[in-house]
Amino acid sequence: MAEATDDRLRLLIERIERLEEEKKGIADDIRDVYAEAKAVGYDVKIMRQVVRLRKMDVNDRREMEMVLETYKAALGLG
Repeated sequence: MAEATDDRLRLLIERIERLEEEKKGIADDIRDVYAEAKAVGYDVKIMRQVVRLRKMDVNDRREMEMVLETYKAALGLG
């Protein structure tokens, strides 16, 4: 029983390690795409914000934008 548990744990750990490597590879690929975008003149900071906004639920994004507009108006940034 203990040996089967040990084998299962080892397999789970190995899966996690493989996934971590894949995640690192994907993160490197994303970094390369942003570098390419920057090289052709795009504003990477704005691109990251756009990506973040596109991930958001429409209602959450609208609410955030309304709160942001309220804060900006209160600070005279309107």
